[in-house]
Amino acid sequence: MASLIHCPHCGVRPSQEFSIRGDASVVRPAPEAADEAWHEYVHLRSNPRGRHQEHWHHVAGCRRWLVVERDTFTHDVFSVTDGAAVVREGGR
Repeated sequence: MASLIHCPHCGVRPSQEFSIRGDASVVRPAPEAADEAWHEYVHLRSNPRGRHQEHWHHVAGCRRWLVVERDTFTHDVFSVTDGAAVVREGGR
């Protein structure tokens, strides 16, 4: 059976309705940043094992961006937060 994600806007939905963008802790460099900073941002990413936060897009539902905290090893989901709420709180 598919894993379920609790969308704050649509309720409990199957994970197949979502698209994962990636690590929510990555910070985009300023436009005038050095080429090395842009190289690291675009090409060099860690592949953590364990609990971390990711950007997910609810493509087959409300089309909102969400921040999902999950374990990359077990795929357990611990929390789902609206992406706009995370930005308002000063997070990623």
